[in-house]
Amino acid sequence: MILIIRIRFNISIIRFISIQICISVSYSVYQYHIMKTGLIKTEDEIEIIAEGGKILRDILYKTAELAVPGVSTSDLNKYAEDQIYKAGGQPSFKNYGPKKNPFPAGLCTSLNSEVVHGIPSRKIILKSGDIVGLDIGMKYKDLFTDTAITVPVGQVSDVAKKIIEAAKQSLSAAIAQAKAGNKIGDIAFATQSTAEAAGFSVVRDLVGHGVGYDVHEDPAVPCYGKKGQGIVLKEGMVLAIEPMLCEHEYFLKVDDDSWTIRTADGGLSAHFEHTIAITKNGARILT
Repeated sequence: MILIIRIRFNISIIRFISIQICISVSYSVYQYHIMKTGLIKTEDEIEIIAEGGKILRDILYKTAELAVPGVSTSDLNKYAEDQIYKAGGQPSFKNYGPKKNPFPAGLCTSLNSEVVHGIPSRKIILKSGDIVGLDIGMKYKDLFTDTAITVPVGQVSDVAKKIIEAAKQSLSAAIAQAKAGNKIGDIAFATQSTAEAAGFSVVRDLVGHGVGYDVHEDPAVPCYGKKGQGIVLKEGMVLAIEPMLCEHEYFLKVDDDSWTIRTADGGLSAHFEHTIAITKNGARILT
């Protein structure tokens, strides 16, 4: 699940503050901050996250196989939730968020122009030509993982195929920069440059995030940025890196349900995500 940075309240101001905090915090203060808030995971904790991540990855891909014409997004969610419970986990997205309007499902199902946080429904029936983003999180042995893919339903357009592939490649490029000594901006630049080279834009008002002890943790991991900027990546960090691409402009709007976020111009969107750990040998994919 994306760290929304409270898009419902004030996207631009809060995004600006969040990104500036990431960029401007001093190295010495940051060293204290990551230890104080527990952003560095132990080797044992990373192994547990990896164990849960493997389970969650398998659940996600099996759910994706069910995304065929005639199936409702509610059916996909039920299957995913059931599998999480069978594995001994808990759907970490379900009932997440404000008490008056928590997210009602364990799986986000975002169709076509929906970027993230689409709510599953019996009324939403997949049809050939759709693309659907499937975003899922799990609490397993008291630690959290988060992963997402976008898949075609039946026969889809060439541009749909292209944006899905570009999002996948953006994730691979971003992960390649997730190594100790690099900075958040290196991940962000890799995401942005790969997406834009394919002719797409990346969102500005939603970010990836740290994960492990909670659904969302510091640091924010934007989809755009400059090399060499932002906080230093440290061994033991666990991040949810998640490129979100838009067919046209990157401006967004929120549906009346206060969760579903879509492209403002109605263009397609694609989203991929892995939970990774920063190691001395580079990124270790945990999902």
